[in-house]
Amino acid sequence: MAKILRGDLRWAELNPVRGHEQAGHRPVLILSHDVFNARSGTVIAMALTSQMQKAGSPLTYILESKNYSKQSWLKISQIRNLSVERIGKKIGFVEQEELVDIVDGLNQIIN
Repeated sequence: MAKILRGDLRWAELNPVRGHEQAGHRPVLILSHDVFNARSGTVIAMALTSQMQKAGSPLTYILESKNYSKQSWLKISQIRNLSVERIGKKIGFVEQEELVDIVDGLNQIIN
């Protein structure tokens, strides 16, 4: 498998899940740094959805990246630590400026 990099949009297998967690085979944004991804056997990722979200910032973020073809929303509250075995094909990436905004939204939720 190619290196899993921070900012990658990749397919991931999220099942099994519990409660309100995002389920199924779906795109995720890789948030963790490259060294962590390479050495830990896991990644920290955030689920995407193509369903319009009622909740605004900081709970969701409209992904406007030109590097991903489908209009999507990041579910900032749906952050997960996933085994690299769950991570599949790269389908796009987000620019550094967008990544900064996304992490800022996460910080608003947890700080």
